[in-house]
Amino acid sequence: MGVYFARYVRRHLNAVRLVQWGQPPASPDAGPVVVYSNHPAWWDAALIILLAQRFFPDDESYAPFDAAMLARYRIFSRMGAFGVDLDSARGAASFMAASRKILDRPGRVMWITAQGRFSDVRERPLGLRPGVARLAELAPDALFVPLALDYAFWEERGAEACAAFGPGIPGRDLLALPRPDRLARLEADLTATLDRLGADVRSRDPARFTSLLDGRRGVGGVYDAWHRLGAALAGRRFVAGHREGRAP
Repeated sequence: MGVYFARYVRRHLNAVRLVQWGQPPASPDAGPVVVYSNHPAWWDAALIILLAQRFFPDDESYAPFDAAMLARYRIFSRMGAFGVDLDSARGAASFMAASRKILDRPGRVMWITAQGRFSDVRERPLGLRPGVARLAELAPDALFVPLALDYAFWEERGAEACAAFGPGIPGRDLLALPRPDRLARLEADLTATLDRLGADVRSRDPARFTSLLDGRRGVGGVYDAWHRLGAALAGRRFVAGHREGRAP
């Protein structure tokens, strides 16, 4: 499925980029990992799958998924997604029970879009769901890692999907805090990571990022055909892309 989504992303996005300072922490031997993120777009699920394949290839990945949406996109259930009802006490209990089983051993990664809804990347406060803070009670050996996701259009037809991992915090350190303070700490860490990533995205400077996946460049159709002809007549190589493909 990672191969499928890589092809899909190449067709529809310009690139998937990880900011230079935002490398993920090493997967700990002592426990599992909880990666919690903001939730700006439909693309988040595909991006998480690619990040899991790239940075945690030897671990088992899981993700809670809105039950109604999982019924529509059943393919995600084959990749570790499990359905939860986000708006009921029964659904919250089901989420905690499933999380307990998943996070009971090393070598597992749980990916959570912790806002529980689509939200603009500039929205503050982030409004994380309280369930993510309770996971430390189930898995004190887990490492909690913020993941910031952002999307922008730069100079190409397709969007840039940008990501950054922030510093992780051990579950035992979270347990030392009262439950409301745990949630505040997790939200503050994700907000700081998201704000720092946003500054790099606004710079529109690809040098600040590592390209994890490159899409199809250029506009296509008559536009690229015209510049391809111009390049041939000028005796230079045509390179698809808004900046490279323009005539001098």
